[in-house]
Amino acid sequence: MTPSIKIRIATFNVALDRRQPGQLAAEIAGEGSTQLRNIARILQRLRPDVVLLNEFDHDGEGRDDGHLRLFCERYLAAGEHGIDYPYSYLAPTNTGLLAPVSLSGEAEPRLPEDGLGFGTFHGQYGFALLSRYPLLVEQARSFRRFRWRDMPHARLPRTEAGSYYSPAALEALPLSSKNHLDLPVRLPHGRVLHLLACHPAPPIDEGPERRNSCRNHDELRLWHDYIRPGCGGYLVDDAGRRGGLPGGADFVILGDLNADPLDGDGFRGGIQALLADPALNRCVALGRLRPGSRGGFALKGIGERRGSPRYWTHSQGLRLDYVLPGRTLRALASGVYWLVPTHSQASLFWNRRGWPERGASSDHRLVWVDLELAV
Repeated sequence: MTPSIKIRIATFNVALDRRQPGQLAAEIAGEGSTQLRNIARILQRLRPDVVLLNEFDHDGEGRDDGHLRLFCERYLAAGEHGIDYPYSYLAPTNTGLLAPVSLSGEAEPRLPEDGLGFGTFHGQYGFALLSRYPLLVEQARSFRRFRWRDMPHARLPRTEAGSYYSPAALEALPLSSKNHLDLPVRLPHGRVLHLLACHPAPPIDEGPERRNSCRNHDELRLWHDYIRPGCGGYLVDDAGRRGGLPGGADFVILGDLNADPLDGDGFRGGIQALLADPALNRCVALGRLRPGSRGGFALKGIGERRGSPRYWTHSQGLRLDYVLPGRTLRALASGVYWLVPTHSQASLFWNRRGWPERGASSDHRLVWVDLELAV
């Protein structure tokens, strides 16, 4: 019998964005909050071996991870059900990094409108990875600085008068609103799994040019091209290395992708094409192991939706958060952690009136997939 290992991979938009730089760090170091404690309880219950945390504020470059380590020690490792994450990584981000020229057409660039990624300060809405296994940071590839205009046939926004962005803006504007990070993790017995993490721009707060929808579409396409042989040759990472993922490499795409294949405001073709690609494990992307829960069925008053509440991961009735393993990986189980309002632990998600409560934990739900890998 071939020996194997079982691991749980998760993504969780924890909504730990704050109004001011350093505010989250002070909260973690101080008295804390119900939100921090409930996020810890969720992670302790699900116990993922590797988890991506979207919307975790930091210094923008990931140099100071003190509050991330303190969050792990004070919250995640605490109590009877504590879980230890000896390996962590704060991904440098474009959010709140002021562009050298105006992107919005104003005379002078200003935040948040003219950030290379939307944010009122550098590091707002950043993301972090936690792992029980070694993260091979020295082998990571980052596409934070890859310019949007350098993607062949990029879906750059346009108006009736022509390009929405000026030539100077396109010279400065990266495709990634935060970062696209390929971070390998070394599993027991030496097998390496590539974690392809991102958090594309949400398709909201835009005009008829649909600049955020266009960016979201092409941010998804970056990973789609990266995993397909022969499609990622144009990609150049931040260290100057060209090309996509090596053939035969094990990978998982994970993150809040801000794209629902059936509902929402974005261009659905991008996420539909990604989910249908044979490079992915079809059972998880579209089949019987598509992550689901009963919690979404309790939502009321959110308007018409074509997608099933079973697969929703957001309190507005959308499937936005994904863990998408490659086809070489065997999936055992999956889920969206969202309890119904009558459950004894419903306060992790709902207020007393039965409405989803962002302050309780997050407006997103943790998504997990269990994998079995031969060693």
